Amino acid sequence: MTKRIRQGAAIAVAGLLATATACTGQPSGTPGFAGRHLPAERGAHGAGSGGAEGAGTFTLLASGDILPHSSIIDRAATDAGGRGYDFRPMLKGAVPAVSGADLAICHMETVYGQEGGPYTGYPLFKSPPEVATALRATGFDSCSTASNHTLDDGAQGIGRTLDALDRAGIAHAGTARSAEEASRPTLLRAGKGENAAKVAHLAYTYGTNDLPLPAGQPWAVDLIDRGRIVADARAARKAGADVVVVSLHWGTEWQDAPDDVQLGLGRELTASRTGGRPDIDLILGTHAHVPQAYEKVNGTWIVYGTGDQVAGAMVNHEGVQDPRANESSMGRFTFAPPAEPGERWAVRKAEFIPQWFDPAAGRVVPLDARSPATAGQDGGRLEKIRDRIHRAVLSRGAGQDGLVAGR
Repeated sequence: MTKRIRQGAAIAVAGLLATATACTGQPSGTPGFAGRHLPAERGAHGAGSGGAEGAGTFTLLASGDILPHSSIIDRAATDAGGRGYDFRPMLKGAVPAVSGADLAICHMETVYGQEGGPYTGYPLFKSPPEVATALRATGFDSCSTASNHTLDDGAQGIGRTLDALDRAGIAHAGTARSAEEASRPTLLRAGKGENAAKVAHLAYTYGTNDLPLPAGQPWAVDLIDRGRIVADARAARKAGADVVVVSLHWGTEWQDAPDDVQLGLGRELTASRTGGRPDIDLILGTHAHVPQAYEKVNGTWIVYGTGDQVAGAMVNHEGVQDPRANESSMGRFTFAPPAEPGERWAVRKAEFIPQWFDPAAGRVVPLDARSPATAGQDGGRLEKIRDRIHRAVLSRGAGQDGLVAGR
């Protein structure tokens, strides 16, 4: 995390967590999954279930990092009118796309502080738990919670975050509160009836800013390890997952292009197969702060980096304010069931939806071609932002594989 500029599914089961040995050499624990079953029915928001795309199809949408700097927290306090914190207005612009998907996945980069505060931004984040309420109101079903800031407030921060997501009815992947929680598989259900798909959501981070895992809790944060990710994906498939989605907090900050680690790991993960069937069906990347490319590798879509969906104004490694930190995309993928049992659910349509977060107003602004924002007073400036996102997303030839701009 870099320095910022300070400003005045019928089922939802959360948090698939592998207990892996990270590339940084942090200790491993007993292999397993973290998660819990939610009593409320979730999924099947939009037309993906038996809609225009055909019976049994579903749409899965994924957005960028939720990164509440101090300026974001201040904005939420203002929007609440003196009654705590309200993050719903700043996410309102994303509601149509998020709530219209059968499954919507976010990345909750920070942990939550105690109710009433104190709350902090960079470098050690503690966000108001009201963020979870806003995510649910926006339409998110599950959030990856493994990031380099996961241990900013130790094990208690993880616990408060997952507790708040539980209360909001949002599933979570990537962190756990107990070894017992770390032993249960995670599945999300997309669609209705006999044609519904079971979707496994796994999440991992490259590290935790050199903060050690809590003593005696090697299962607390899921760390990137190729072998463990593959093993977890195969175990999720055996547990009944039709589609396996992996969220990865990875990459090089402020770099538009995916780095060699992303490219190499992406190739290895998408090449992994069991009985001829890919072990992983979709990879969703976060962390770099800027929009990165989408690419179809070994027949599987990879989103190398979505960018930050919500973040304050930031400066890059050169100490210069970098507006790209407020640019992002949401990926939307329409999955269709296989013709024969045991075959792969295939992505029939791949889309990206460009977004901008206005740091002055504290609002998500959709930037698709039909957005009223691009036709307003600042339309010319927003068109340039949209075009820059398009160039980054399509920079590795995804358009040739069918990726299109959505709305």
